[in-house]
Amino acid sequence: MDIIRAGTRPSAKGSGDWFSGTVRIDPLFNPHAPERVQGASVTFEPGARTAWHTHPLGQTLVVTAGFGRVQRWGGPVEEIRPGDVVWFPPGEKHWHGAGPETAMTHIAVQEAKEGKVVDWLEKVTDAEYDGRGPAVM
Repeated sequence: MDIIRAGTRPSAKGSGDWFSGTVRIDPLFNPHAPERVQGASVTFEPGARTAWHTHPLGQTLVVTAGFGRVQRWGGPVEEIRPGDVVWFPPGEKHWHGAGPETAMTHIAVQEAKEGKVVDWLEKVTDAEYDGRGPAVM
């Protein structure tokens, strides 16, 4: 058994390479071999969001606070709220983040495949974030 005490892992600022706006990442758990699952609590300030990205084994988000937005490639921008659970299948191009005026926190859970959990792509444009720009296949 391993108990990870709250407050014993430092928060990290989301990298400007992968996020737009202010994002805080609080690690929750990392895999212990032979496990592959890892999780983090991620807080996005208003307007902040991820870049487009994919996960080799998919990703599950559990919204815990605030109001956010999410989009898969080729689909509409969707609103997400506390209690919502979002699942992205392996390889699905997507982004997620806060609403324009409200912060959002979610727990992100994903599995590592050969040590990799994410493939980062281009940043989400303001037009895509606002639902005005094309996110087409």
